[in-house]
Amino acid sequence: MTSTLVTDPPLDCPVCTRLVEFREGLQRDFPDWFNAPVPSFLGENPRLLVIGLAPGMRGANRTGRPFTGDYAGDLLYETMVEFGFAKGQYQARPDDGLTLTDAMITNAVRCLPPENKPTGPEIKACRPYLMATLDANPQVRAVLALGRIAHDTFLTALNLRKAQFPFAHGARHDLGTRNLLMFDSYHCSRYNTNTGRLTPEMFKSVFTSIRIDLPRV
Repeated sequence: MTSTLVTDPPLDCPVCTRLVEFREGLQRDFPDWFNAPVPSFLGENPRLLVIGLAPGMRGANRTGRPFTGDYAGDLLYETMVEFGFAKGQYQARPDDGLTLTDAMITNAVRCLPPENKPTGPEIKACRPYLMATLDANPQVRAVLALGRIAHDTFLTALNLRKAQFPFAHGARHDLGTRNLLMFDSYHCSRYNTNTGRLTPEMFKSVFTSIRIDLPRV
């Protein structure tokens, strides 16, 4: 959809010095990678917003599409296709033809942070883009937070008290603002799945809950 809101940072965003230096180093080392703030990936009129923490080095930072190119994307997109939030076949590249249906995907921090750990000021600096993304898509009714930091960041962006909406895998929160529901899941990272903290069945159970509130259209 068209909007005058600036929902994604510029590809040469200069705001966070540490992230800029890291990005520029990767641009020299891997000039064929995307190596820039990763824009949101969305379908038409999305009602579901999936929010992660930040791009992965060999995932979105390399390919330029959220959760594309690393293991987290394998599980996320497979599940989204199964539950009707995506169409096509995910092949871990941005030109694989996969499209989202009734959904969009973004990250709280759009640039790759060293060791996948953004700082508090970096998260805060990117928050206006998160809010602009939400403002540009007022039809969003459900938010899936992948991990505690994404959960906390979204609540902070909406000026909501984290203690009122504690993170827990499988939790469903009525946020009481913007007609929004929040659903929580452990992040679909390789580490979480390899350790058994998150199984595909656990992940699918969250999408089953989401589908109760967002039936297929």
